[in-house]
Amino acid sequence: MQTRRYHHGDLRAALLSRAEQTLRERGSGALSLRELARDLGVSHAAPSRHFKDKQALLDALALVGFDRMLEVLTAAREEGSSFTERLGALARAYVGFATANAELLDLMYAVKHDPAASRALLEAVHRAVALAEELIAEGQRTGEVRPGPVDRVSMPVFTTLHGFAGLAVSSMLSPEETEAGLGDVIAYMLRGCAAEGDRN
Repeated sequence: MQTRRYHHGDLRAALLSRAEQTLRERGSGALSLRELARDLGVSHAAPSRHFKDKQALLDALALVGFDRMLEVLTAAREEGSSFTERLGALARAYVGFATANAELLDLMYAVKHDPAASRALLEAVHRAVALAEELIAEGQRTGEVRPGPVDRVSMPVFTTLHGFAGLAVSSMLSPEETEAGLGDVIAYMLRGCAAEGDRN
């Protein structure tokens, strides 16, 4: 069968979109540039114009995930006027993103630890960390968060959140348990951030 020419105009975006669909349905092990080319009806060589190999595709897909997550978290951080409201909104947004994008999130955190991870990907990871640390710093300025090095305050808070999201994504928690438990996790995080006189 003759391979039809690709006329959509943005093969790179189409490859990433199809790759994410495959990731959701069958996992990263099923991803293949050759198979993606066949699915999109282009020559086997066409994807190599955008991705030199499968690892480059995974790297780009992880970057898409971090950019998308950052958009979600940035919007959530603008909700509410107090630190309590903003942290709660950010926590709910992160868990929501994680449960809606379980396979993509797993890929994101796997690829970011790869020694060959691209500079763009590492910068995206840094922006996500910086957003969380900025929220803590804002809370310190208003007196809602205990003083101290920002990273020392933020690290236990957000590793708690990430751990809870991992349980939700792995189906160890039902959707009902996730919804009910998230409120308790947020309260726990807030106690960890609170100034000494506000802890109870």
